[in-house]
Amino acid sequence: MIYRMLALNIDGTLLQTNGKIHKSTKEAIEYVQQKGIYVTLVTSRTFASAKKVAKALKLDSILITHTGAYIAKEIGKPAHAARIQENITYDLVRLLEGFPCQIRLVHENYSLANKYKLNHNLLAKTVFTTGDPVFYSQQFVDSIGDTIIDEPANPSSVEVYFEYKDDLRDVQEAIQRMFTEVDCMSLNELRLDIVPTRVSKLNGLLYLAERLGISRNEIVCIGDDIDDIEMIEAAGLGVAMGNAPVEVKRAADWITRSQNQQGVAYMVKEHFRKQHPIEFLRKMNIIK
Repeated sequence: MIYRMLALNIDGTLLQTNGKIHKSTKEAIEYVQQKGIYVTLVTSRTFASAKKVAKALKLDSILITHTGAYIAKEIGKPAHAARIQENITYDLVRLLEGFPCQIRLVHENYSLANKYKLNHNLLAKTVFTTGDPVFYSQQFVDSIGDTIIDEPANPSSVEVYFEYKDDLRDVQEAIQRMFTEVDCMSLNELRLDIVPTRVSKLNGLLYLAERLGISRNEIVCIGDDIDDIEMIEAAGLGVAMGNAPVEVKRAADWITRSQNQQGVAYMVKEHFRKQHPIEFLRKMNIIK
C-alpha cells in the first residue's frame, strides 16, 4: 500500500514525558516530508498550542485541533470551525456548576475556567501542560455562568475535570439525555470533553483528507489515547504507541515503541523507508 498522509497525535505520541520532542522524531518527520507525505497533527489541544508544536517540527500544513472542531493552517482562517452555541454553552455550564469540578471553555483565541481547585493532581497534568503560548489568553473566574451572561461564549469544546468519578458518569448520562447539540467523551475516569455534535478527531481527519484528495486507506495514523481509537481503526495503517492503554493497542494494526523510546521515529523509519517519493510514483503513473 502507498501512504500519502501521516496523522500524529501530540501528547503521549510526539512528545516525551518531559514535554519535549526528541531529535530523532524531528528528523523522521523531515524525512517523511521529503518523500512528499502530507504530515498533519490531530489533537485535542488548542490551535495555538498545536501550531507551536508544528513550528518545532517545521510543519506548514493544515492542523486538526480542538478534537477536530477547529481545522486551520493559520489562526483566524479556519478551513473548518464547529462551535457550541451560546445558549447551549450557558445551559451546560449551569449543569456542571452543580458538581465539584473545574470547567474550561476552550476557544481558539482564549480559554475561560473557574477557580475550583481539585484535590488530586489530574489538572496539573492536563490544563497546565498544554503548551499554550504566552499570548493565548487563559482567564480564571469565580463563576463561568455569571461571566458568560454578560459576555456569551461559543467555544469549540468544554473540558471538565471532576473531583469524583461517579459525578462524571452522572453528568455524561445527563448531557446525553438532555442535549442533542453536543457529544461528550470521557478521556479517563475524571475528565470529560464536550464538543459540538459529530465533532471528533476522525471526522476532522476525514474532512482534511477529502479536501486533499487522499483516501482513508492512504493514511497512517499514530496515537496513544482513547479519543484516537476511531481514527486508528479507520486509517489505512493505524498505529498505537507502546505507552498507549490496552484499548488503543487492540484497535491498532501495529504497535510501535513508547514515547520515551522514540516510537514515532521508529515507526516512520520502518514503514516509509521502502516507499518511493510521491513525486516519483506520479511520474511512473503509479498514482495520480
